[in-house]
Amino acid sequence: MSMTDPIADMLTRIRNACSARHDRVDIPASKMKIGIARLMKENGYLYNYKVIRDGKQGILRLSLRYYHGRPVMLGLQRISKPGRRQYRSYKELPKIRNGFGIAVISTSKGLMTDSEARKARVGGELICAIW
Repeated sequence: MSMTDPIADMLTRIRNACSARHDRVDIPASKMKIGIARLMKENGYLYNYKVIRDGKQGILRLSLRYYHGRPVMLGLQRISKPGRRQYRSYKELPKIRNGFGIAVISTSKGLMTDSEARKARVGGELICAIW
């Protein structure tokens, strides 16, 4: 069976693993998912991530982060969906939870957070929001 939205599947797997208090979660790898994992690690939502090569698609292993037994990621939301893409200029980029969260933006200069996109003055597709 083909998957219509692999990014939403990734976010759902992370959300489910956090609510079940798992230390890590395995996800089928892709360049977009690796980029999202890199941004999550840089912003303190993950301890680490690594790509396990298996001769096929590969597996992206995420090490989840907890603080006093509670997950650091309180919410994950897919914004741009396959049925309705959401594009914004850098002036219209949303602030997630008044700046306490991040929005992942796919720009012509690669994946970046909303604050990085504002500084670089580039817009793009709103992929997801993490807080």
